[in-house]
Amino acid sequence: MTFWNITFLVLLVTTRVFADFQVSRQDLTVLVGDKNTFNLYLTEPLSADVNVTFDIQHPDLIRAIPSSLSLKKGTQDNLTIEIQALKAGSVVLSVNATPSNIASITDAFVRITVEKSAILDHISSVVGWLYFLAWSVSFYPQIFSNYRRKSVVGLNFDFLSLNLVGFVLYSLFNCGLYWIPEIEQEYFSRYPKGLNPVKPNDIFFSLHAFFATVITIIQCFIYEIGNQRVSTTARIIHGIFTTFIIISIILSLLQVIAWLDFLYYCSYVKLAITLIKYVPQAFYNYKRKSTVGWSIGNIFLDFTGGMLSMLQMILNAYNFEDWESIFGDPTKFGLGFFSVAFDVFFLVQHYCLYGTKVLLYRSDSEKVIDLKGRV
Repeated sequence: MTFWNITFLVLLVTTRVFADFQVSRQDLTVLVGDKNTFNLYLTEPLSADVNVTFDIQHPDLIRAIPSSLSLKKGTQDNLTIEIQALKAGSVVLSVNATPSNIASITDAFVRITVEKSAILDHISSVVGWLYFLAWSVSFYPQIFSNYRRKSVVGLNFDFLSLNLVGFVLYSLFNCGLYWIPEIEQEYFSRYPKGLNPVKPNDIFFSLHAFFATVITIIQCFIYEIGNQRVSTTARIIHGIFTTFIIISIILSLLQVIAWLDFLYYCSYVKLAITLIKYVPQAFYNYKRKSTVGWSIGNIFLDFTGGMLSMLQMILNAYNFEDWESIFGDPTKFGLGFFSVAFDVFFLVQHYCLYGTKVLLYRSDSEKVIDLKGRV
């Protein structure tokens, strides 16, 4: 090692400020026109003077008071920073320090949400739990109908198989991102100021949906099935999805793509399944000219959950002035709307088109008759 290299290392060590900036909380909610505070503190006394400024992602939404700080050598105070909310929205406030050779300012940021109304926020939370409950319960009317009839005739097997694959991949995405530390760390490395998008209720819903779908499939092995089977078209679709997932796993094992990307690919397949899974059941009802065996209770609950889900998105978009969450990234809203549209179509099939007809089935044939007994 040369003399100049040694000199550089000595200067680097002697000029380094051995202190980390931390904040008392990284998530803050403020009403428009109100104020809130967080504390900025140091883990060790400063070994040199430092100037602190605040980098505000959207300066038209909030104001930091004071806007800058001059900290003297030896400072280790707990400093109170006031946030004044100007407009609704979401913003990240980051701490910057000069000189920049601070040990770490990685965690010195605050995610600030400015809302118009606390009441709307509470209503949104209630609506969220209601649609979560409606969607969770929506599986059981079909299970009960199968049990009561001792038959699954009328329940399309393509829909059921697509539902199973969709919830397997959805559970894989949620559990992987929530429970595997290495994948969670990949997410935070990619989005250092983000939050884990998977919540405990997402875990419960996906696993519960998978469990309920498995119960329904078991009923298909126990009860009367008529002449139903998984169609060739559905088998081809499953083959395409399976090939895509297997290739993604191989690429992840070879470290060509990150495991986080693999989970994202699983979620994309789930989205695709959500878009197409209702089509086989709707066509099956049309072909049979009957909705017997397809639980209308399931449709009512799914319709309720979908409407409440979209309502919550609209409430949040208005309350946080975040319409981009709907129109800028329409995937979630579009899927909710698509599901509701199919639910309306199923309701029309049940009550308007085929509501006066019942299905008589035998082991060798099916016949549709109206309530007056005419074939």
